[in-house]
Amino acid sequence: MGVRARAFLSHGSMMLKLDIFLSALANGLLTGAVYALIALGLTLIYGVLHIINFAHGATLTLAMFAVFVAHQAFGLDPYIAVFILTPLFFVMGYALQRFVITPASHGDDGNILLVTLGISIIIENALLAIFRSDTRSIDVPYGFSVIEVGTLFLSTPKVIAFVATLAVAALLWLLLARSDTGKAIRAVAKEKTGAALCGIDVAHIYAVTFGIGTACLAIAACLLMPTFLVNPRVGNAFVLVAFTIVVLGGMGSIGGALAGGLIIGVVESLSGLYFGESLGQIGIFLIFLIVLLFRPTGLFGAKA
Repeated sequence: MGVRARAFLSHGSMMLKLDIFLSALANGLLTGAVYALIALGLTLIYGVLHIINFAHGATLTLAMFAVFVAHQAFGLDPYIAVFILTPLFFVMGYALQRFVITPASHGDDGNILLVTLGISIIIENALLAIFRSDTRSIDVPYGFSVIEVGTLFLSTPKVIAFVATLAVAALLWLLLARSDTGKAIRAVAKEKTGAALCGIDVAHIYAVTFGIGTACLAIAACLLMPTFLVNPRVGNAFVLVAFTIVVLGGMGSIGGALAGGLIIGVVESLSGLYFGESLGQIGIFLIFLIVLLFRPTGLFGAKA
């Protein structure tokens, strides 16, 4: 083989490797956006209520099954179902916090953790009783469609999810920064006693915050279902990643959750590329340990 031929083959091999790397990078960013949306609800609840919601994963699973039922029973497209399920899950989250979690916890944060854990167990076992342990999916016309960007082929549902996540994060930021409700949420997060003395209904704000966090899960479920499978335990895998994102971005930081989600998505994708799909999440938990060791407040978290 001549020198030119070898050089041509070497150049072609490098281009192919570059294309594979860029494809993995793009796929990681798109997947990370949905991870970020799941983490947004978790970090918002922590930032205001200062608790870890152990029912977060089970609630995501419930939302995914709600999308599945809406599609199978009523023929609703997931992107149409989002306009029904988002307010529905907001009301559910509000009611859970106002009428179940707060009364059952008696003001003890330790009790709140146990209550949310109990809610998680109830939801998971109810889903197991209704749907068994079978894995379900929905069939939509655009499920396998792609968008061509140069040499990259991007999954259409993942691109939609990426854009939708950025839009939700922007709306959430506007809500917190500009609206009266957002100002009340920030006041309660900063100092609940002072907020109460100023006339803010702290219990109501807690419930609103929990409702918003739950609504984020409904949106995430609608974005996930065109490309993901669902079973009664699937939410646990997502929430483990979401916890890592919250720690990486900084507990209670909206911007940190978004940035952390994108970073974790890229790390997972590149780890899967170089170490194999079965070890795709090894990079995530390595980052988790490194952050805990060297920057426990996260990338955007404030020091205590």
